[in-house]
Amino acid sequence: MVETTADSDLLDLRKGRPAAGQDPVKRAQIIEGARRVFIDKGFEAASMNDITREAGVSKGTIYVYFENKEELFEALIEEERGTIFKNLYEVLDHFDDLRKTLVKFGIALSVKITSVKVIQAQRTVVGAADRIPELGARFYERGPKRGHDRMMVFLDEAVGRGLLQIDDVDLAAYQFTELCLAGLFRQCIFSYRTKAPSQAEIEHVVRSGVDVFLKAYATEKFLAEEKALQSA
Repeated sequence: MVETTADSDLLDLRKGRPAAGQDPVKRAQIIEGARRVFIDKGFEAASMNDITREAGVSKGTIYVYFENKEELFEALIEEERGTIFKNLYEVLDHFDDLRKTLVKFGIALSVKITSVKVIQAQRTVVGAADRIPELGARFYERGPKRGHDRMMVFLDEAVGRGLLQIDDVDLAAYQFTELCLAGLFRQCIFSYRTKAPSQAEIEHVVRSGVDVFLKAYATEKFLAEEKALQSA
C-alpha cells in the first residue's frame, strides 16, 4: 500500500505534529532567514539556496512552504506589514478633536514609514518591482493604497461633519501624507540619513504639516469650535 501525501498529513496530525507546510515555527524560521538574506543581498541577488542556508532548513522543506522566491518575499512583506502597521488606523476612529487626531495619526504614520525596517523593505520592493512589476503593484495595493483609502474615509467624515471643505478628497489624502513626511522620507530612502528621524523632529514636521493642511481645508465651523475650546 502506497502512503499518499494526505495519509502522511493525517498521520502527522494524529501524532500531534503539524502537517507538511503547516508548522508555524518552521514557517517563521524560513521567513526570518529570508529577511536577513533580502536585507543583505536585495531581492534580485538573493536565491532560494541562500535562504535555505540562512534559515537552516533543507531545500525540500523550504519548497513545501513556498513555491518560489517571489512567494516567500510577499509572505515576508505581509508579515512585516501586519506587525508594523497593526492598529495604526484606529487613531482615525476618533473625532473628539480634529487637529489632535490628525497630529496623532501623522506622527504614528511618520514614525513607522521612516523606521529602518520599513525603509529597508521598501528599497527591496522597489528593486524587485523593476523585474516583477506585478509584485510592486500588489505591495502598493495591500499597503499604501489601503492606508490611503482609510484616510479618505476619515476626511469624508470630517467633510460630512462640516469641519473640512475639500473638493478632491483623494488628492487631499495624498497631500496630508506628504506633509507629514516632508523632508524625511526621501532622505531616509536614499540613505542621506543613516538613522531614523528623532521623535522631536517628526513631531515638528507633522505639526507644521497639519497646520498647512488645516489652513487649506478647515471650515469656519471648525475654526470657531477650536477657538471656543482654546478659550474654555
